[in-house]
Amino acid sequence: MSPLRLPARPARPARPARPAWAGRNYTLLTAAAVVSGLGSSGALVAGAFAVLAVGGSATDVGLVAAARTVPLIVFLLVGGALADRLPRHRVMVAANALNCVSQALFAVLVLTGSAQVWQMAALSALGGTGQAFFSPAAEGMVLATVSGSRSGRAFAVFRMGVNGAGILGTGLGGALVAVAGPGWVLAIDAAAFAVAGALRAFLDVRGMPERRGGAGLFADLRDGWREVVGRPWLWSIVLQFSVVNAMVAAAETVYGPLVARERLGGPQPWGLALSAFGVGTVLGGLLMTRWAPRRLLLVGVLAVLPLALPSAALAVPVPAPALVAVMLATGVSVEVFAVAWMSALHQEVPEEKFSRVSSYDWLGSISLVPLATAAAGPVQNAVGRPAALWGCSALVLLLTLAVLCVPDVRRLTRRAEPPGADGDGTGPVMEATAAGPGGPVTSV
Repeated sequence: MSPLRLPARPARPARPARPAWAGRNYTLLTAAAVVSGLGSSGALVAGAFAVLAVGGSATDVGLVAAARTVPLIVFLLVGGALADRLPRHRVMVAANALNCVSQALFAVLVLTGSAQVWQMAALSALGGTGQAFFSPAAEGMVLATVSGSRSGRAFAVFRMGVNGAGILGTGLGGALVAVAGPGWVLAIDAAAFAVAGALRAFLDVRGMPERRGGAGLFADLRDGWREVVGRPWLWSIVLQFSVVNAMVAAAETVYGPLVARERLGGPQPWGLALSAFGVGTVLGGLLMTRWAPRRLLLVGVLAVLPLALPSAALAVPVPAPALVAVMLATGVSVEVFAVAWMSALHQEVPEEKFSRVSSYDWLGSISLVPLATAAAGPVQNAVGRPAALWGCSALVLLLTLAVLCVPDVRRLTRRAEPPGADGDGTGPVMEATAAGPGGPVTSV
């Protein structure tokens, strides 16, 4: 009698292979950013409702928000210089710990019903201080794990994760505030900072050389300034975005909700438009995982032109479906610029000066935002809302077209890497010395 033959067991579907460049350090950094992004985006919603819950006014909400921005502006340059003098991963972990403490105290005050507006403002300022030291240190750390031609794709995937976390965190945060109250959302944010800091503490930093103190903090800041002004493409785009971000903030923070309330039927269409922008950033990141433009800055700056569309759409104003489409397209274009810009910085700025340069970039990007949002109301009263919105749109276009006239912006190209130059993300975060001003950056 022949042995009974059992039918062959169907083979399990193979698990999708992780890209070679998505190694341990890259995964840790991305996971940390996603976790903290989930918590922070929810906390933005919870913070405003926490102020309102204690009887605060719209002015008090703005005061607490401004309390976070002011120390961010004040300490950014110091944070950048410090991150070039100390191991960056330690600066990031310390900043996460500070943010964890500030949000935990905020949560305790809200949950116990003892919170006052001045206390919320003080804790918000403490959180802004942590961000001022974290941001320059974190800028480009992901690219330290994947050098060369893979860096653009890696950064695009990283941004997709962060943007997706922002969309999900905002929705979950709003729902949790409605169900459990703002205090628990703030507590979750504190826990998220703790988890993110722990993940970053596990980075493999073997082989990282000791950073030299240099001539002094202010000498480092002057050196960073020379790096910025010595590159026309860099300072021109930083100057461009100081205005572009201010105009976008005025249009979308102040004018957008007013137009939605008076002309579009209420907050729901505006919320849908903002969600469409978030979806657009994810789609833009997906695009940049497949596309590596050779002329990095030319493509990136051209992608800024659509940022003039939301202000124009609000000035008309267009119907809600058209506004949603405009915001979706704008989200895609923002992400194209972000990936191209970071790839250019990573390629051109010496590694040992990267955080200082990044701090000037951050400072330029946010310096005019408080002024623009504060002036939006008086400008509307003086010239009318449609004229103010058309002005925002025109300034975005004019500054972008002016930057396209800078020869270095049009000429800067992605450098080809020699065979075998691409990192796989599995080794240590190497903070090797770059090849001098304008030379290739090994890591950041």
